[in-house]
This record gives sequence, C-alpha cells and structure tokens, in this order.
Amino acid sequence: MKCPYCGFTQDRVVDSRESKEADSIRRRRECERCNKRFTTYERIDEIPYMVVKKDGRRERFERQKVLSGLLHACEKRPVSASKLEALVDEAESFLMDSPERERTTAEIGTLLMDRLKTLDTVAYIRFASVYRDFKDVREFKEELEQLLSGKETGKKGKSS
Repeated sequence: MKCPYCGFTQDRVVDSRESKEADSIRRRRECERCNKRFTTYERIDEIPYMVVKKDGRRERFERQKVLSGLLHACEKRPVSASKLEALVDEAESFLMDSPERERTTAEIGTLLMDRLKTLDTVAYIRFASVYRDFKDVREFKEELEQLLSGKETGKKGKSS
C-alpha cells in the first residue's frame, strides 16, 4: 500500500477490524519510512464477470451454465466430474484474467472445445455441434473429417 504522505510502498498493519456489517475490513497502517499512520479499507470485489454473446448482449458469467453444457456433452462418456470442474475453473480463470472483466462466448467456447478435444473426442463433437450450431450434415461431416485427420479447424466457433 502506498503511503499517502511520502509515497513509500512499505508499511505494516497496526490494527485490523471488520465493519459492523461485515462487508469490509478497516486496517490501520504505519509507513516504514515516515512512521505516519493511515487507514485503508478492504472490500469484496463486486463487479460481475461478463460474457459477451454473439448478438452483443452481455450476461453475467454463470459457472453452473458452463458446467451444465459440459455435463450434457460428456453424458455417458468416461470423463470424470473433477475434470469437468477443472475445465470450468480454467474458463473462469480465463475470464478473471481479462482486464475488462469480460470475454466473448467465442473465446470461452474455443477454450472449452480445445480442452474437450484432448479429454474425449465424442464429448468434443457433441459440444461442438451445439456450440458451432452446425447448419447441416455437411458442416458436421467436415468437423469430423478434420478431427479424424488431426487438423485444427480453421473456423472460429459460434456462440450462443
């Protein structure tokens, strides 16, 4: 924490107390250079993480919604719940790393599909068929052929 008096960045916490509402912590600090004391408040970051849909709408990121989609794709497949949880954790971390606190569904979907491809190809195809919104059997066949030939798809995914 930067001292408001001298600008030095080293301090020590002298006292910490929760607010009456328990929504913040008040800390008394002492600068290690000028020895002056100052107060800081620590609060939970309440700005939600957002997902930008393909039509431009913004929605809150919902962990459960992502997990539900993955569970559907992996139904009756040998993919453990812990691996799916780890996938959702990775997607959430990807979103949290964004300086704008938002990512497009295309970015998140591509990340999930890349990881699913290494976990289970059938689950990957199931997820891709919904995520990419194949218009006909030809598009589905092209995806399968690229998967079988081991090539990455050139197309960017579509989002919901």
